[in-house]
Amino acid sequence: MPFLSSRSFAPNSIHIFPKALLCAAIGLTLASCSNSENAATDSDVTLNLYNWSEYMPQEILAGFEDETGINVNYTTFDSNEAMYAKLKLLDDSSQYDLAVPSTYYVEKMANEGLLQELDKSKLSNFSNLDTSFTNTKVDPDNKYSIPYMWGSTGLAINGDVIDPATVNSWNDLWRPDFENQVMLMNDMREVFGMALLTLGYSGNSSNPDEIKAAYDKLTTIMPNVKTFNSDATRIPYMEGETNVGMTWNGEAVMANDEGLTSLVYKYPTEGAILWMDNFVIPKNAKQVDAAHQFIDYILRPENAKIISEEIGYASPNMAARELMDEEVRNNPVIYPPQDVLANAEFQEDVGDEALQVYQQYWDMLKTGR
Repeated sequence: MPFLSSRSFAPNSIHIFPKALLCAAIGLTLASCSNSENAATDSDVTLNLYNWSEYMPQEILAGFEDETGINVNYTTFDSNEAMYAKLKLLDDSSQYDLAVPSTYYVEKMANEGLLQELDKSKLSNFSNLDTSFTNTKVDPDNKYSIPYMWGSTGLAINGDVIDPATVNSWNDLWRPDFENQVMLMNDMREVFGMALLTLGYSGNSSNPDEIKAAYDKLTTIMPNVKTFNSDATRIPYMEGETNVGMTWNGEAVMANDEGLTSLVYKYPTEGAILWMDNFVIPKNAKQVDAAHQFIDYILRPENAKIISEEIGYASPNMAARELMDEEVRNNPVIYPPQDVLANAEFQEDVGDEALQVYQQYWDMLKTGR
């Protein structure tokens, strides 16, 4: 997920920050196709990729395997906290070669020595990236990370059940008539960020009193909460389990594409939550060269275009955006207009001390349901 500073978004102003689609290959090792003239005829190399659920098109994975002969083992997580805990726990096992944390976790993991430096001489397509998303405060000179996708967290409303014109604010999710109809993300920072914004605070607050105030307010929304989901946030809406709540913009695009055309995505009046996700190489990765090859493959404009159009999130790849159809490039759900960006806030690292406070209240909120 993201980061800009404060509530502004303009070229070279990200102070840092940073979910996904059809991956039938989740948890599987994809068989290597070696029919391409440029592909290796055989390979015992397997790249272990740890990514968000439904966040990498099968076409891209298969294309990389076909071209390089490198197998891809794709496993998933549904929150930065889960990803971080597993990588830290398995730090010495070299289980993963490539991971996709949000930017505020890139900073945290780099500071804790969990990442290795990238060799940008192996990334010939790095220059395709929009400079608004590179050389950020969190990772100067992109020493440890390469931007993958960015997007927003906003309101989702099933227009077949609820009039979208009546839901414009995060505060609307507290309405009594939404009892047992609301979906919240299964993501501590996203949920607390939403509550903090309704109180007039920054979604990146590290003030314990403000975090407690957000917790106190969140306890009052629980009668409305039907489910928490950060795996595939469109599914509860598509299955009729929930009718209103939070979602990522790309999931709303996918839901529309998959038949739920009544699902409306809106930017809340208090401001959307912005995020950006990034490729990193864990400290003890075994297949470092393969990891660099995969990143550079993703950075090709034609591949970045496929990814963005299929999973519905914004690409930081400027060259890829130039290849996109105008209706995609100008879709305000995917690429928010400047007035929305000016009222949005990218997620930032709040520090370990504040994170522990968030975690304490998050556990209390979830167990108190």
